[in-house]
Amino acid sequence: EMEEFVQSSGEDGVVVFSLGSMVKNLTDEKANLIASALAQIPQKVLWRYKGKIPTSLGSNTRLFDWIPQNDLLGHPKTKAFITHGGTNGIYEAIYHGIPMVGVPMFADQPDNIAHMKAKGAAVEVNMNTMTSADLLRALRTVINDPSYKENAMRLSRIHHDQPVKPLDRAVFWIEFVMRHKGAKHLRVAAHDLTWFQYHSLDVIGFLLACASAAILLVAKCCFFSFRKICKTGKKKKRE
Repeated sequence: EMEEFVQSSGEDGVVVFSLGSMVKNLTDEKANLIASALAQIPQKVLWRYKGKIPTSLGSNTRLFDWIPQNDLLGHPKTKAFITHGGTNGIYEAIYHGIPMVGVPMFADQPDNIAHMKAKGAAVEVNMNTMTSADLLRALRTVINDPSYKENAMRLSRIHHDQPVKPLDRAVFWIEFVMRHKGAKHLRVAAHDLTWFQYHSLDVIGFLLACASAAILLVAKCCFFSFRKICKTGKKKKRE
């Protein structure tokens, strides 16, 4: 079904849209705003969305509970990727050379999209303030302006330019660990720490002792000075 929908897009191609696994629902207003913008582009849209079906959903847009995101981004008909800016999605888009419309919301997402903007491979829209026209303008920009595709492909070539293929590298290290019976020499030293060392309780105890000693010393000095002043005052009164 999904493949048939993609193939039915013709030369216009498709747009992949996902806000990640953590964002499953949107407000009715926001969902309709997005659906309205998507309905105005000639491309077919595959939208990963589990919420209520927007009333403004166009005939060119299909909703899915789950999509094979990496496979779709690697499909020759994919023209753009609307993403929240998660690390996995960013790297998948870079790998396949797909320009992005970023809709970052929290954590590392704004920074990821900012990097893609700086490289000329993405346009950013603000989820809280965007209008239907803003999203539509961003989509048309990354799809119709060839510089975004060129920059995405340039990043893809850099990403692919490695001395060893990732799969071959993974096979090597798996076999390396097997050959050296667990490769204990590569184990992190943290595995050999005691529980109180691991949680830095010895360091915390030392710092608390130093702080307590300093407070005690200051208190003693203040007490000694106070007694000295009191004795001096009594002597003056007697004289």
